[in-house]
Amino acid sequence: MAEEEAKKVEVEVTSEPTPPPPESEPTKDVTEEKSVIPQPAPEELKPDDSKALAVVEKPPELAEEKPTGGSHDRDAALARMETEKRLSLIKAWEENEKTKAENKATKKESAILSWENSKKAAIEAELRKMEEQLEKKKAEYAEKMKNKIAMIHKQAEEKRALTEAQKGEELLKAEEEAAKYRAKGHTPKKLMGCFGG
Repeated sequence: MAEEEAKKVEVEVTSEPTPPPPESEPTKDVTEEKSVIPQPAPEELKPDDSKALAVVEKPPELAEEKPTGGSHDRDAALARMETEKRLSLIKAWEENEKTKAENKATKKESAILSWENSKKAAIEAELRKMEEQLEKKKAEYAEKMKNKIAMIHKQAEEKRALTEAQKGEELLKAEEEAAKYRAKGHTPKKLMGCFGG
């Protein structure tokens, strides 16, 4: 509110016709007069933080226009100020909406990332569980196979022992029969059949 009053006062002051400059000095533009500001004395340069002033730059189109006086110019200046105010409010609203949209998107991205991480963790836990089960089954199967191998080896040893025993019996039987044939002086009949005699 205070800004509007200050702008109105400024517009009213600038809308008054400027008195003609003295003939001894060359004519100066209004913008040049505003740009030449006398330097304050060093005593006046004490910083006062409670009442800091900001330099407000006007757009170039406003600085080039020279007020010619009258209520029409004041109305036009007020209309321009209203337009500027409306445009600055629209720009502020736009920036606010953009910030809201960015914050909303960031929040959604964060939620998506959290969801993705939790799903990945669940899948990885399930995979580890399956791997553990497979390792357990593999160990059980390997144990079964080792038991089968041991049983086959045991059966093979039993068969070898049986074969050795049969071989020993047959050798003993062959020696006994050979001793009988020697004692009687006969040749075995089976041998004759083998040689084709």
